[in-house]
Amino acid sequence: MWKESGNKLQRSFQFKDFSEAFAFMARVALLAERMGHHPDWRNVYNKVEISLSTHDAGDVVTAKDRELARAIDGLL
Repeated sequence: MWKESGNKLQRSFQFKDFSEAFAFMARVALLAERMGHHPDWRNVYNKVEISLSTHDAGDVVTAKDRELARAIDGLL
C-alpha cells in the first residue's frame, strides 16, 4: 500500500529473489518512460523501494504521482 509522507508517495515491494525484483524494475522503467514521470527508487536484493513526487511542482505529490502509483500497482 502506498503511504504519503514527507511530500512523497512511498511503497516497498518484496519479491522472491533478485531476478524477480529486477524484472519488476524493468517493467516500471518502461511504464515510467511512457508516462514521462520517473520514480526515485532503491533496490537491495529482493526488495524495491519507490518514492514518487513531482520535481517540477516543487517536490510535492501531484496527480501525476498518484497516476504512476496506480499504474505500478497494475504491474503486480
